[in-house]
Amino acid sequence: MNIYQKICTSFLVFLFIYWSILHITGTKAGIYNFIYSFLFSLIPLIVGLVGMVKSKVWGGLNSHVGKAIFFLSLGLFAWGAGSMGWSYYNIVLNIAAPYPSLADLGFAPSIFFYGLGAIYLSRVTGAKYGLRNKFGKFFLFTSIILIPVISYYLLVVVARGGVVVPQGETLLKTILDIAYPLGDFVALAVSVIVSGLSFRYLGGEYLESIIAILAGLGVMFLADTIFSYTTTVGTFYNGDNGDLMLTIGLYLLALGVLGFCEKPKFMKIDEH
Repeated sequence: MNIYQKICTSFLVFLFIYWSILHITGTKAGIYNFIYSFLFSLIPLIVGLVGMVKSKVWGGLNSHVGKAIFFLSLGLFAWGAGSMGWSYYNIVLNIAAPYPSLADLGFAPSIFFYGLGAIYLSRVTGAKYGLRNKFGKFFLFTSIILIPVISYYLLVVVARGGVVVPQGETLLKTILDIAYPLGDFVALAVSVIVSGLSFRYLGGEYLESIIAILAGLGVMFLADTIFSYTTTVGTFYNGDNGDLMLTIGLYLLALGVLGFCEKPKFMKIDEH
């Protein structure tokens, strides 16, 4: 781990202790829950800024690595900015679950930037032939079928009793409920399918960072699914299990991005 990753990991340990105290004491409402939501949002906000700046060591937008890190970082920053808006609703306006709200102006674009970063990341891993191998084809086939089915079952059949837009719920919330987890999964699928899990292009130097990014996208998919479900059935609260999943997902993405903050002098990266 480099110094940036060590600081981020230390902060995660602090957040886990904080969350554990909330969980043990059964605290589900109030300022301490709002503070937890604010604190874990600092990870994507700060790392996003650091990552965008540090992408310059790879040539910035002039290389695939630089583009991958820049857009993944921009996605993190956008999510963090949206969560700052969420905390404003929490702490200043005393609204526990402002969803949908102006905070989604930060959350929603983050999915697009993750996807864009994932596309460049898949190119970095040298996986032009990912879809040609058996794993790539199997993953693509099963994903196209299973993910929509699972999402429909959880978010419509279970959470909404089979009604797409339940009475009292806005169409915008329904759209966001489905778009957030599916957007996360698309970003993950693009990376894994196209890469075919081939990381040899970087000589293994950044294998752990790439795996952290892929794992982060996977956890974010699960976390957003949980969030959509709990806000629909009315069990969401700041600092719940879904928020812990978001914390872990954002940490993994941040850990991966921060791993690229230092570039070995001996490594040559294709700029095209």
